[in-house]
Amino acid sequence: MGLKAVHFGGGNIGRGFVAEKLHLAGYEMVFVDVMDSIIEQLQKTPKYTVTEIGAEGEKVNTITNYRAINSKTHEADVIEEIASADLVTCAVGPNILKFIAPVIGKAIDKRTQPKPIAVIACENAIGATDTLAGFIKDSKNTPQDRLSSINDRARFANSAIDRIVPGQKPDAGLNVEIESFYEWVVDKTPFAEHGHPDVSAIKWVDDLSPYIERKLFTVNTGHAAAAYYGYARGKKTIDEALSDSDINKLVRDCLSETSNLIVKKHGIPTDEQKAYVEKIIERISNPYLKDTVERVGRAPLRKLSRKERFVGPASQLAESGDKVDALLGAIEQAFGFVDIEGDDESAELSKILKSSGAKDVVGKVCGLEESHPLFSKIVPIVEKVQKSVK
Repeated sequence: MGLKAVHFGGGNIGRGFVAEKLHLAGYEMVFVDVMDSIIEQLQKTPKYTVTEIGAEGEKVNTITNYRAINSKTHEADVIEEIASADLVTCAVGPNILKFIAPVIGKAIDKRTQPKPIAVIACENAIGATDTLAGFIKDSKNTPQDRLSSINDRARFANSAIDRIVPGQKPDAGLNVEIESFYEWVVDKTPFAEHGHPDVSAIKWVDDLSPYIERKLFTVNTGHAAAAYYGYARGKKTIDEALSDSDINKLVRDCLSETSNLIVKKHGIPTDEQKAYVEKIIERISNPYLKDTVERVGRAPLRKLSRKERFVGPASQLAESGDKVDALLGAIEQAFGFVDIEGDDESAELSKILKSSGAKDVVGKVCGLEESHPLFSKIVPIVEKVQKSVK
């Protein structure tokens, strides 16, 4: 039998990044989703294209050899597929991991193969695979008398993914346009004597933490800062925002602060981090991506949370007494990203700002204790934003 991967999430990241790279590595793909429309499209369409866009031009890859299952209506089929697969991946959003854990847990418990299945969550969140594994190992999803032997059936590896997927054309169907640059880094240590999956697109490392924080606190911080400043100043796309010299400097100031943290904490050479920042600015400024500020800025509650792209680095810097002024400026813009059409989190943020005191907002949204040195710096920002939220 050939290699088989089961992927949860039939969205643009799933089809355009994870499935593309696994297809090129020789895997048969089995997509799993609960959205009838996407599953039906995948079932009826034998191939789709992934167009990689960069300064050097376009490259088109055609994706074939895949199937699709609706886990809402055919859970037993999903369990059978995972029970005989080599790899399980997901790109569903961090908040959805708890919903896919039960079926994965049942499938892992059913496995009898000598080599454990590899489980890799491909989410924009630190330790997403650990989070998923925690849900899978919950007594509701895995019999507790089977936990001691779960490593015989599955190995869980954290990953860091980096690739920009802009908004797609209305008539794109399953086809995906995506930036040509990508980085997919996975912790190889859980696989030990079994060896990690053979996927050439993945960079396998012994210590993932520098890659995760460097990516989250550079790519995601810079991208979101450009989106929030751009939205506040009436810009439509990220490249338009970054062509504004004031916004460009504000974003660079944010990345100067996060670079300070990354260099000190992970020992990455200053020149290397500077070059990385320049590469990121170049990437997110790509005019061919036509990425809208509203798409990039969506889900502000998650992006303002404790371990995310703004509060995450700012909290660590504040603890060591380092400068966080630029990050506080971006946090202010993020709090002002409210009531965006089609973005439930921006509507919820608006409700929270209108119904709670500033200190409660900081505790609830940012996850900070009142004793934390960053807490008192964000409270006046929230108070200022609250005066402008109608």
